Amino acid sequence: MADQRADARRNYARVLSVAEEEVATHGAGASLEQIARIAGVGSATVRRHFPTRRALLEAVSHQRIAALCARAEELLGSDDSRTALLEWLGDVVAYCVTARGLAEAIAYDGDTHKNSCSAALEDAGGPLLDRAAQDGAVTAGVTVEDLITVAVGISQATAHYPDPAARADHLLQLTITGVSP
Repeated sequence: MADQRADARRNYARVLSVAEEEVATHGAGASLEQIARIAGVGSATVRRHFPTRRALLEAVSHQRIAALCARAEELLGSDDSRTALLEWLGDVVAYCVTARGLAEAIAYDGDTHKNSCSAALEDAGGPLLDRAAQDGAVTAGVTVEDLITVAVGISQATAHYPDPAARADHLLQLTITGVSP
């Protein structure tokens, strides 16, 4: 029994490692069958560990989500609450643009709405937004969900530009300032 559990842990680690590489190369649409083939396991093993594509993307994105959460906590100590919130939002957009699959991992869906990645970001970004709202530095009614949705939208809209990071930053700045002079 212990050997089976150790084997399952090894399979999980191998599948996750391959999945990270495949998602980095092919994005959120990376083939689960290809992941299984490269990892040397059956597709049923991949699906046992990751029953949905979202579960796979969430596992692949775990370290980046943790880094964004740590960044939010770090920025809580900033003097300017608006700048801290916008810097964190910029980090979320930048990560989504550079880390293939991350935007899809944090995107809200119609079925479950939240997932572990978006929930973690909401928990991390909530205090930043609350502080900025208390300071009158953001429009009333803005939620972390709104900010995550903007980050996902911008990163997905710019994915096929020659320089997606520059285009994403431009659109984020446009979103922040608005189109009025």
